[in-house]
Amino acid sequence: MGLDGPEVVKVALLCPGQGAQKVGMGKDLADSFDAARATFAGIDEALGIPLSRIMWEGPEELLTRTDHAQPAILAHSAAVWAVVGPTLRERVAAAAGHSLGEYSAYVAADTFTPDDAALLVRRRGELMHEAGAARPGTMAAVLGLESQAVSDICRAACEGESVVVAANLNAPDQTVISGDPAAVSRAGDALKQAGAKRVIPLKVSGAFHSPLMAPALEGLTAALAAAPAREPCFPVVANATAQPVRDARAAKAQLAAQLTSPVRWVECTRKLAELDGPGAAPTFVEIGPGNVLTGLAKRIVPGAATITLGTATEVRAFLEAA
Repeated sequence: MGLDGPEVVKVALLCPGQGAQKVGMGKDLADSFDAARATFAGIDEALGIPLSRIMWEGPEELLTRTDHAQPAILAHSAAVWAVVGPTLRERVAAAAGHSLGEYSAYVAADTFTPDDAALLVRRRGELMHEAGAARPGTMAAVLGLESQAVSDICRAACEGESVVVAANLNAPDQTVISGDPAAVSRAGDALKQAGAKRVIPLKVSGAFHSPLMAPALEGLTAALAAAPAREPCFPVVANATAQPVRDARAAKAQLAAQLTSPVRWVECTRKLAELDGPGAAPTFVEIGPGNVLTGLAKRIVPGAATITLGTATEVRAFLEAA
């Protein structure tokens, strides 16, 4: 598990989003690497809560709370990066993160410190939860139908103020829809009639990446404006536009925009594959819990080389081969 070869292999970093959390996450990293342990301790102190203990011991209901799950996933990615960053940084062509993972990508790019980013995503989680409580919404995963068809059916399923949109364009045939429960239900029925293999309701506390999140926008914009930020040391491909961001002001604007915009993950992944110019595609390296994004990369960019760095065993093997 390395990047050795006749030529320097460029890396596209991938940072996972909410849903990747599980009790025990990151404990082996803290036990094995001083840099990871220090990252978790710093985030605990910044948040003023024992987040790492919640990550390692649960209970699961506490960890899956949006205001805990979001900083927990970021902390895991940041801890991995603290260990592998000195080896990988010079090889990174660009990075992208799925939803809250976009914040993790900016940690890797040195735009935000792990502590400041954890504060931001906790605030983001709180605001998203409040928006979901004020106007309850839901989400569903649609499998086996092309994303443009999903978007068209969602538009047709909107009635009056009842809204449903394509929220996460995860793979060419995997899209998550989001919106008011009645509109999501109408769209789900129409999608099945149109040939979707499955429409799977998701357990979420709101209609994320949809217009229903608009009430959270003012608070998040204020939090982002107040956060210290540096110019990214490599481009980060934005969820909302699938275009590379190269300065701190644009980074903050795109992080606010993604709250109510679709996650254009297929386009983001393809953009990562081409950013370093023609020739061999970069190796996709997922930092943090799970391997969902490297799995998607293989579907989006056929033949893509991938590495997952989430456990101490994976990280140790990578460093030994580097």
